[in-house]
This record gives sequence, structure tokens and C-alpha cells, in this order.
Amino acid sequence: MNRRVYLDHNASTPVHPEVLQAMLPYFSERFGNPSSVHGFGREARDGMETAREQIADFLKVSKDEIVFTSGGTESDNLGIKGLAAARGSGHIITSQIEHHAVLRTVQTLEEQGFTATYLPVDGDGMVNPDDVKKALRADTILVSLMGANSEVGTLQPIREVGRITREAGVPLHVDGVQTFGKVPIDVGAFGIDLLSFSGHKIYGPKGVAGLFIRKGTKMASIQHGGEHERRRRAGTENVAGIVGLGKAVEIRNRDMALEGARLTALRDRLWDGLRAGVAEVRLNGHPTERLPGTCNMCFRNIESESVVLGLDLKGIGVSAGSACTSGNVEPSYVLVAMGLPLDWAMGSVRCSLGRGTTAEDIEYVIESVVPLVGKLKAQSPVASSAPVAGLAPVVGSSKV
Repeated sequence: MNRRVYLDHNASTPVHPEVLQAMLPYFSERFGNPSSVHGFGREARDGMETAREQIADFLKVSKDEIVFTSGGTESDNLGIKGLAAARGSGHIITSQIEHHAVLRTVQTLEEQGFTATYLPVDGDGMVNPDDVKKALRADTILVSLMGANSEVGTLQPIREVGRITREAGVPLHVDGVQTFGKVPIDVGAFGIDLLSFSGHKIYGPKGVAGLFIRKGTKMASIQHGGEHERRRRAGTENVAGIVGLGKAVEIRNRDMALEGARLTALRDRLWDGLRAGVAEVRLNGHPTERLPGTCNMCFRNIESESVVLGLDLKGIGVSAGSACTSGNVEPSYVLVAMGLPLDWAMGSVRCSLGRGTTAEDIEYVIESVVPLVGKLKAQSPVASSAPVAGLAPVVGSSKV
């Protein structure tokens, strides 16, 4: 049986054993409804409030500013629609490379009469803060940007953008699903008013997430029902999941710095090994301002799916892009926005490393990718070593 190597941690992560142990009692003896006043309910509520405090401590905010949701998509919807509903009309600024949870939410608001500006990104996938400043209007009600892109891992200049939005008095929403628990986030220093985050990206369970809402931010509920979450998100809370999310955050607070350094070294070793052995490969995303464990590459004139399926036969799990767009035969809209030509963009493969990734895993992946790409190139009817106009030569080297 082949070795199994999972390099798709940006899609989802395995639940940490300590998280699982923390959750288990809330499936059995502490099963009560946290809204109930009796002892069973109080036990569940205590677990939920402990998790709220763990997350608030991590972000250095008040626990009353944390709202639990069912996922990152719901958090983005609540943050953007909730703020828009409280204002009734206005202009929203976002970028062309946001997750569909943001893009389609903003597009839906446009159908309801709101207006929007979709900012471009540079070749590294980064928004220019000056573009944010230029796009601001008297009726701008929100700027929504991701902390890091899930496909290429580029970290956005949130601190600089936050300085601009704060001076303009415009709320800033950050989709932090890929950055929360992976890189330091200071919502105060960064000027963040709304922050979306998710459990299963940081070794917590699926089906639970949260939204930081800065005190004083005008919001309206978009889901109606009971008094849950201070009437900001109706519905009985996923107590076991919330307990797991809180524990996962506590562990990230403990392990994040050391693991970030370790993953950065492994990520760079992966890229160095592949560019030394593969012709016509390029690195996507910013060379340094990038998530520690993310390495997105393009192999020219090769289809992504062929690489993904070929590595799957070797027991290696990678992706052709965001998990939420898998199965799409079109080139990644993120890579298109970054200006990649089609003959490169169709061959993108994302490797996202995690706490279980070892140095031996990385060497195995390098040993597997190099001959696979060589074989696919030999079979490709359009493979060519001719340089592409408008794109700097990148054969065997970083694009910088």
C-alpha cells in the first residue's frame, strides 16, 4: 500500500485529539439545550461560554463580541448582509479574488440595489491599499477583504487597509477563515470591525464557526427565531462543536508560532525540490507574504486534474484550487485575476501542509511529482518550452 500524505489542509483539517476529548461529553452527559434554565442546560451553556472566552482571549476582545455560526460561509453572510441590512443602501468595496461566500453575497446585495466595487490584484494576488482609498465614496458602507487567499495563500495588507478604513469611518470586514489560528491577527491594531473564522480549518470540527462583531457596529439579524446569541443569530447552538472550536483555538494559541515556522520550512523545501526537478513550473502567490503551509504551483500545458489524480494514485491528497470550486473545468478565477495565461492557469495545483506533515512526506511528494509531470508532459500534445508573451521566464525558478 502506498504511503498516504494529506496536503489539503486549506480545505479541511483532522480534528485534534485534544479537541475530540473536549467535545465528547457534550454528545452524551452534557447534552442539554444551552437556553434551558435547569442544570442540564446550564452545563451545556457553561461549556459554550468557556469556548466564547477562549476565542475572545485569543483575539483580545470582549466575549460579547463573539457570535457562533454554522460555518465560514454563514459568518461572511452575517457580517456583510447584517451590516448592509442595518444601513439599507450604499456602496461596498471588495476584491476580485474573494471566496464565493463573499463574492456571491455582495452580488446578491447588488441585485437588491446596493452598489459594489471589485478591486483588482497584482501578479502576486495582493490588493493595493491605495486602490481601496481611491474606491472609497461618500456612500461606502463596508470594505470586505480576505485575510489570505485560500488558493495561493497571499496575505492581504489588512493593517494598511484598516488604517484607511478607520480614517474614513468605514467598517472593515475580514474573511479570516484561512488566517485565523495560522498567523497573528490583532483586530484592534488592524482596525477590523468584523472577522469571520471557522473551526475545521484549525483542527476543530466542521459545522461550527464564528464572527467577531466589534461593539458599536450597527448590525441587523439575517436569521430570525429565538433569543440565541443575543438575538444576532437565531437557532439552537451546536454546543459540542462550539466546545471543540474553543479548544482548537486554545491549542492554536499555544502552538501557532512554532508550527508556522516549521511549516514554512517544509513548504519552501517542497518548492525548492520541485523547481529543481520540473521544467516550466511557477510559484503562485506572494513569495514571502504567504500562509506558512501553502504552496500553489502551475505546471505549463498540463491539466491540474491529471496531476491531482496521478498523485492520488500515489496516496497523496492535493487540490486543483479551492475545495469549494473543485470540479470546475474553468481556470481559477483567482489565477485569472492575477494575470496568468491560460496555458499556465489550467495546470495549477495547491499543496497545503499541516501539523501532521513531515519532512519525509515532503520528500515523497517531490519524488512522486517530478516523474509524474514528466510523463504528463510527454503525453501532452501542446507541451512546449516556448516562453509565453507577457510572462517572465520562470523555468525552474520563482517568479520573482
